[in-house]
Amino acid sequence: MDDSIIIDGQAVTLDELINSFKEVKSDKKFGSKAKRKRKDEQSLKPYQAELIKLQRHIEETNQKMIILFEGRDAAGKGGTIRRVTRYMNEKHYRIVALGKPTDEQRSQWFYQKYISHFPIGGEIVLFDRSWYNRAMVESVFGFCTQKEQDDFMKGVKGFEKDLTRQGIILVKLYYSVTKDEQAKRFERRKTDPLRQWKLSEIDIQAQDKWDEFTDTKYNMIKQTHSHNAPWTVIRSNDKQKARLESLKVIINSINYEGRDTDLDFTLDPEIVISGAREIEIMDAQRSQNGKFIG
Repeated sequence: MDDSIIIDGQAVTLDELINSFKEVKSDKKFGSKAKRKRKDEQSLKPYQAELIKLQRHIEETNQKMIILFEGRDAAGKGGTIRRVTRYMNEKHYRIVALGKPTDEQRSQWFYQKYISHFPIGGEIVLFDRSWYNRAMVESVFGFCTQKEQDDFMKGVKGFEKDLTRQGIILVKLYYSVTKDEQAKRFERRKTDPLRQWKLSEIDIQAQDKWDEFTDTKYNMIKQTHSHNAPWTVIRSNDKQKARLESLKVIINSINYEGRDTDLDFTLDPEIVISGAREIEIMDAQRSQNGKFIG
């Protein structure tokens, strides 16, 4: 049976009509997504402008700033770092993302490879994962001994206290994403050729080790959150909100001249949680459910 219909004097089959509809719908969806992305990026610009002022203040006062980006794989650390640094003066900031330690580094004092990348006066250094690798990835995957992990947990608060006592501004951000959202992002990395390079062997195992990472996160934040070097947890299921709130946290970490008083620097309590509050939340989860949720 002929399933064609006449449109503007031309015969069109039902399959052709359906495919045409799908193409139009896809084009509209793509256009809407691109428009939303442009709007999201525009909303960040006033805060990115404030980061330029902050960076100039750091330079003029010869201060040193370290920002740690920690959290689960696919939690949005890299994308946030790109938004933080997008308009900054490249001469006065560095992004540090260290790979597996060399044989020489394994024989060194643990912090030595990180200290070699610390900022000079007037500089900001952003660590895409930091010395807390020992408390998280190395611990979960057995890349360090129990003694090495214990020594780290016992000593890191003193190490960071010494840094802040010497005037280094230290901001510690932990990105928290749900298990379902992490799975979606991993799946996208598998199927998107532009993102496949992001998928590592550790990523593939991250879902299987979800509970181990959660337990490790709890212990790490509980033992290393301090007055001198507090943790700030960023709920990052919504990447745009996480990026915006991250910019605010960094901006609020230091006073500088010329701050735009018309901008809202108030933190969203649904996105930004102090390390101490996160421990309270996780304790309540364990009491109610018998285990941590995430």
